[in-house]
Amino acid sequence: MEKKDTFDVTTLKYDEKGLIPAVVQDADTNEILMVAYMNEDSLRKTFETGKACFWSRSRKKFWLKGESSGHFQVVKEIRTDCDRDTLLLKVEQIGGAACHEGYKSCFHNMLPFAEHEEGVVGDRVFDPDKVYKE
Repeated sequence: MEKKDTFDVTTLKYDEKGLIPAVVQDADTNEILMVAYMNEDSLRKTFETGKACFWSRSRKKFWLKGESSGHFQVVKEIRTDCDRDTLLLKVEQIGGAACHEGYKSCFHNMLPFAEHEEGVVGDRVFDPDKVYKE
């Protein structure tokens, strides 16, 4: 099958702020790494570069994942849900950590439920104090 050079990002359903949630999943292990938001520009840049780009809601600016930490996400596949209002990015996580706290996944905090105890799941891949110097 021939790869398309362009995708019309305006065909997706964005919220009132022009954002669409993106679930990011490890392409090899299927582990959910993080959830972030994209706008039309960051999605276009993701298609252009092959690296995950987002819109930071807290900093209100474009964000190339890994620009500060070196832990980039190489996008292998992009899917949309049936309503076209949520994206799934399957990525190769470079450097081993998606979380700004230094863990592989942002979902490293276990809540007490059923047989599970509350606590951290997994080990830190890097020390955020050494990576993010404000």
